[in-house]
Amino acid sequence: MPPTTTRAIRIERLGRPEVLVEREIPLAGPGPDEVHLRIEAAGVNFADLVMRAGLYGTVPDRPYSPGFEVAGEVVTVGAGVTDWKPGDRAVGVIRFGGYARDVIAPTRNLFPYPASLSPAEAAAVPVVFLTAWVALFEAARVRAGETALVLVAAGGGGSAAVQLARRAKLRVIGTAGSERKRRFVVEELGAEACFDTNGAWESEVRALVGPRGIDCALDALGGSATAACRRLLAPLGRLVFYGMSTGMPERKRSWPKAALAYMRTPRFHPLDLVEPSIGLFGIHLLHLQARETVMQQAMGAIYDGVASGELRPILDRTFPLTRDGAVEAHNYLHGRGNIGKVVLVRG
Repeated sequence: MPPTTTRAIRIERLGRPEVLVEREIPLAGPGPDEVHLRIEAAGVNFADLVMRAGLYGTVPDRPYSPGFEVAGEVVTVGAGVTDWKPGDRAVGVIRFGGYARDVIAPTRNLFPYPASLSPAEAAAVPVVFLTAWVALFEAARVRAGETALVLVAAGGGGSAAVQLARRAKLRVIGTAGSERKRRFVVEELGAEACFDTNGAWESEVRALVGPRGIDCALDALGGSATAACRRLLAPLGRLVFYGMSTGMPERKRSWPKAALAYMRTPRFHPLDLVEPSIGLFGIHLLHLQARETVMQQAMGAIYDGVASGELRPILDRTFPLTRDGAVEAHNYLHGRGNIGKVVLVRG
């Protein structure tokens, strides 16, 4: 008899990580084009922290479970499903609900992953690599030989972007917030240089690349960093904006700090782009369902790269897939000490 309930970690109210709760919730059977996936691992993203604090724009009504990416085993399939069967290993990219022991997911959101990966490693791939892929290849349309600047290059998204950019034969420069992270970005990921996120990185990047500037900047910081990226762009350079982590530096929502980050992030009139001949692009992975084919092709190429060893998930730490584990994971990410991804794993 298939289970009719599952355990899930929920956001019922906003605040510090300790507001997370674990509840028994109903579990419907899979529809015609859906599968029931038993979750073995769930990726934790900075966006999860932002939504828990109440600063994320696109969320369901509370209560709900965060979690955009999971890895697990197919339990049952819907009547119309022919390409998945019970026992198959799958990664799911979902809108919400990943912090749970089970999820019902449409087959269009499922992908096989290499047998060489553990569930935790598999769950460390989708969101960060897809975001980096879209930023580099769909938004910025980078080409071999160009120069890319990746802010917060040791984080989940940044480490994926550096790998993808290096694989595409770009010259890669990063920023990171500690000497340990900067060494990792250069020595392990292969960036040419990595400067202090909290230092004078704009002038250091300019000194390295010269007056021509950079061709592509990936900005997940916002605030004054966005203005610096814009100043560094070469003619026909592209700035891709996909986050404003400076707006939430602590464990709970701070409207003054969020407002300060917002105010420090520059506004651009279209005419401001004409004389320097630059482009701006914003991306939000949750709002790209209409480009489903692009996402599927990208994910296939990403896991092919992982299987071949050209790309690798950077797994920093795992925590139990429980309420206490999720609280620990959120607190750990708030500390900004991670290199790569944090993942919740089933005990």
